[in-house]
Amino acid sequence: MTITAERKQEVIEENAQNKGDTGSPEVQVAILTERIRNLTEHFKDHHKDNHSRRGLLKMVNKRRSLLAYLKKIDLDRYNALIQKLGLRK
Repeated sequence: MTITAERKQEVIEENAQNKGDTGSPEVQVAILTERIRNLTEHFKDHHKDNHSRRGLLKMVNKRRSLLAYLKKIDLDRYNALIQKLGLRK
């Protein structure tokens, strides 16, 4: 259900703007996307787990707000991230 430290580090390295970058919107969205995908798999077996579903909805909303922020400040970075993560379009 949660991502391992190694996988999280891989996601950070793949999406970081520069070395040591862990707080940029791209990194945060990528980590949230990984967690959302893991939880989605969890719900295939545990469809009545409403407590985790609430956490999933919070993560989806957080990711949506980060993407809206990124779209507002830099449309090119937003489009590149959407393409890279396979979201939308």
